[in-house]
Amino acid sequence: MKNLIVCFLCAVLIVGCKSDTVTAPSKPRVKIPAFDKEGAYSFVEKQCAFGPRVPGTDAHKQCKEWMMSEFEALGAKVHSQDFTSKLYTGQEVPGHNIIAQFNPEKQRRILLSAHWDSRQVAENDKDASKRDQAIDGADDGASGVGVIMQIAKTIKENPIDLGVDIVLFDVEDQGERESQERESWCLGSQYWAKNLYPENYKPEYGILLDMVGAKNPRFAKDQVSRRYAPKVQEKIWNLAKNMGYSDKFVDEIGGNLTDDHYFVNVISGIPMVDIINQVKDSQFGFGPHWHTHDDNMNIIDKNSLRVVGQVVLATLYKESDNSIQ
Repeated sequence: MKNLIVCFLCAVLIVGCKSDTVTAPSKPRVKIPAFDKEGAYSFVEKQCAFGPRVPGTDAHKQCKEWMMSEFEALGAKVHSQDFTSKLYTGQEVPGHNIIAQFNPEKQRRILLSAHWDSRQVAENDKDASKRDQAIDGADDGASGVGVIMQIAKTIKENPIDLGVDIVLFDVEDQGERESQERESWCLGSQYWAKNLYPENYKPEYGILLDMVGAKNPRFAKDQVSRRYAPKVQEKIWNLAKNMGYSDKFVDEIGGNLTDDHYFVNVISGIPMVDIINQVKDSQFGFGPHWHTHDDNMNIIDKNSLRVVGQVVLATLYKESDNSIQ
């Protein structure tokens, strides 16, 4: 009988211990900060003020130095991944992938990317005499960078329990239009994906922002993201829908794009989605300002910057408390 009583008491104690483990408090929900569209707009404007950011030019060098100093001022661990690229023309140009890490000690990490160079020609411009001149690239490059820089500032002001890494790819927009070869484009992301920095880098996933600043954007689900990172794509588009932005993050299949995310997915194996404005029934699949001199500050809409920035912020902060589905 004594043995039975002892066994019973032991069983009670064991169950009690197990119960304590199961009922441990869950992680509290965090408040998602508001995205500052004015700040993002200023970051876009500042990039364009340097002039076209064509690799090898003074404007390109000055913009690089400014961006690195901005990230350093925000407390990020900053690195310039320098390389030399040969363009399809045979010209060799210096490239610099700008890398900024927030909370480098955190194990869980999300990658944010955009390209920061602007195209050296304007082959789609209506004025044939200007087609060999470099463009400002306010939307095509600077808009994604501007949103990410404002996100970095928001993280500094609203600490997050998550590692956030920023990689701004260089030499993305210097490819050959007539060629069917993807590899003449996105030279910076190709280099980074083959030479990961930090070494052995493995975030949970990445988000690429490209051409996110024009009015009334249509962010369709591009086929590359759908093929390589379908769960991430659905997660972000569903979140945008729940936030009331289904008119911009549309539930439609987009193009089979050549963009930085293609090479990140294929070469490094890091799942990455692309948030990019794809215009339906347009000649090239993008806005009429694409690769023209109309891609200047007049094309940038603050509300578009706000929507994209708010969705990406919500993604990050919901990942930090595990509340995103």
